[in-house]
Amino acid sequence: MISQNHMANEPQADANERDHKKLGKELDLFTFSDSVGKGLPLWTPKGSAIRRELERFIVDEEIRRGYQHVYTPDIAKLDLYRKSGHYPHYKDSMYAPIVIDEEEFMLRPMTCPHHFELYLDKPHSYRELPMRIAELAKLYRYEQSGELMGLQRVRSFCLADAHIICASEEQAADEVSKALDLIVYVASVFGLIQGENYHFRLSLGDRTNTEKYYKNDAAWEKGEKLLRELLEKRGEKFEEAKDEAAFYGPKIDIQMKNVNGKEDTAFTVQYDFCMPERFNLTYTGADGAQHRAFVVHRSSIGAIERIVAFLIEHYAGNFPLWLSPVQAKILPVSEKHAAYAQEILEQFRAADIRVELSADDSLGKRIRGAKMEKVPYVLVVGDAEVEAKTATLEGRAGKIGALPVADIIARLKEEIRTHQ
Repeated sequence: MISQNHMANEPQADANERDHKKLGKELDLFTFSDSVGKGLPLWTPKGSAIRRELERFIVDEEIRRGYQHVYTPDIAKLDLYRKSGHYPHYKDSMYAPIVIDEEEFMLRPMTCPHHFELYLDKPHSYRELPMRIAELAKLYRYEQSGELMGLQRVRSFCLADAHIICASEEQAADEVSKALDLIVYVASVFGLIQGENYHFRLSLGDRTNTEKYYKNDAAWEKGEKLLRELLEKRGEKFEEAKDEAAFYGPKIDIQMKNVNGKEDTAFTVQYDFCMPERFNLTYTGADGAQHRAFVVHRSSIGAIERIVAFLIEHYAGNFPLWLSPVQAKILPVSEKHAAYAQEILEQFRAADIRVELSADDSLGKRIRGAKMEKVPYVLVVGDAEVEAKTATLEGRAGKIGALPVADIIARLKEEIRTHQ
């Protein structure tokens, strides 16, 4: 695992060098266009490679943990959000309604109502629960212009979202704990250390603010107690924050800071006592009767945009091999080595390693260019390498030496597989 120093104690000059907005431009990862609109990121091929790896990683991991991945529309009738309570509770963060055929539609700010409608498509037994419905969902939220900031605060983003339908409070508490296990595992893969790079926050509601929060004092007390006791049982260090809950229930937020010290929520797990009633989410119990379900909301990797921003800064652009947009560059010494370099390129592509061939300019400039682009590995091929069917491998730590191409591929594949 790549070890990183805690950014909060670093000099401001280094923080500026790590800023994801600066590095995103230098490494050609993402851009914005006034013609497209504020807060609507455009991902370049290199940035898209990082995003694709993150999406594949989290979907595969969630499926291994019993999640059922689905697809639902980015738009729905306004009445659906009235039913869920997002409208009016979340109205200020939603885009304006779109009128089509005399009906009002909304770009979705949340996925939960869509997933509940999927659940309601047919009756369910207690034997099917917990049911973990997950989606990499495109969401749209109206952030104030002054709040927009690179990839950390945007108006269009992709959330690794899930809603877990449970048969009891005990099952819901167990699912919250399992969701936290997944989040801690994901963080460990990224080399993030709890208490150093992130911390837990129990986000509470405000009983007096009925405009912001669903009115049910007893349910708020019960939900907050459940999450507090769960964190204590797990032995987690956490802080409590009033008036930071979702409108439908308390939540456990995983908080991170960017290089400038601003704190944001990266991942979250929420206990919901509101939606099961609003959507009449039920299941058939062992007694044959209908029972009210319990719901847990959670984001395992958070918003792809926000986690990419955090990771750019965390790694200072030096992504581990599995996340690097270009994992290796092949540098032929001269034009007469180009054919052999092309052979290696094709072998790397066949092995699903992201590779580029660089033949323009002097070898020294190309090596320096690869380092500026923060490419993890460089392969130099000249007369000796062509004759021996090898390549001279150099990594970020320095020169490794001449190795058979098959050995280099095996080495990189293992590093990618283990997320080193």
